[in-house]
Amino acid sequence: MNYTLHQLEVFLKIVELQSVTKASEALYLTQPAVSIQLKNFQEQFKIPLFEVVGRRIYITEFGEEVAQAAQKILDEVKAINYKALTYQGELAGKLKIAIVSTAKYVMPYFISDFINENRGIDLVMDVTNKAEVIRALENNEVDFAMVSTIPKKLKINKIELMKNQLFMVGGKDYKMKGKYLSKSEFQKLPLIYREQGSATRLAMEKFIDSKKISTYKKMELTSNEALKQAVISGLGFSIMPLIGIKNALAIGELQVIPVRGLPIITNWNLIWLSSKNMSNIGKSLIEHVNENKDAVIEKHFTWLKRH
Repeated sequence: MNYTLHQLEVFLKIVELQSVTKASEALYLTQPAVSIQLKNFQEQFKIPLFEVVGRRIYITEFGEEVAQAAQKILDEVKAINYKALTYQGELAGKLKIAIVSTAKYVMPYFISDFINENRGIDLVMDVTNKAEVIRALENNEVDFAMVSTIPKKLKINKIELMKNQLFMVGGKDYKMKGKYLSKSEFQKLPLIYREQGSATRLAMEKFIDSKKISTYKKMELTSNEALKQAVISGLGFSIMPLIGIKNALAIGELQVIPVRGLPIITNWNLIWLSSKNMSNIGKSLIEHVNENKDAVIEKHFTWLKRH
């Protein structure tokens, strides 16, 4: 047998996604190129790795076992590469970060230079809701997390990055009757929430409860982007982080609805477990963020100072 590492990577991606088309997209290859690699890989085995039924591809039991072995081989190859770079005095290995969904507008700016300067680091960044982020951190599945609300039940260290502001927003066609939205008007608005476990959902509920507002109607969406599009379309109103709606506000798709007591102001924080046996990569990232956070904010987020 004479299969290549590239063929193993292609086959693993097909197994993962159950589709040649999706695998080609994920690998940034053409579909014919992926199909040829799969065909060449299959020709080295007398037993079928997959079956095609209609337009779907099904991995055989033998194919699943080959995929497991391929994963182990590729992991070992990565380990060799990491060790080689380490012996050369470079940072090398995996860096795992879990972030809440709105933090995807923030976190990349604080780590991009660090990742670009250290090509031996493989970044894995999981974007999910607050509950899943905290679970991953608590179970030591990630090195760092980015949140706007500090978990009370965990002993953590943190770097405070920048403020996070949440405003009431509506579509461009809504007409205000006064300077501020009254309680009676608020109670008539159809409200759209993020899903349970979201920090944005929690902040919105706490504000509404504190004002003793009886909500007129509730809808729930599971991503910040979907929620934004729903508000733009006129489906309802919501309390949302400014960082995720800046462009929509700038071009007039959304408008801020003035409400007494808003905006809600919290802070974005990079956090990690106090008990974490931090790797050299992690220690270097902490040093990098501490040294460069002010410059990053000044370069990319000066517009926040105007709100």
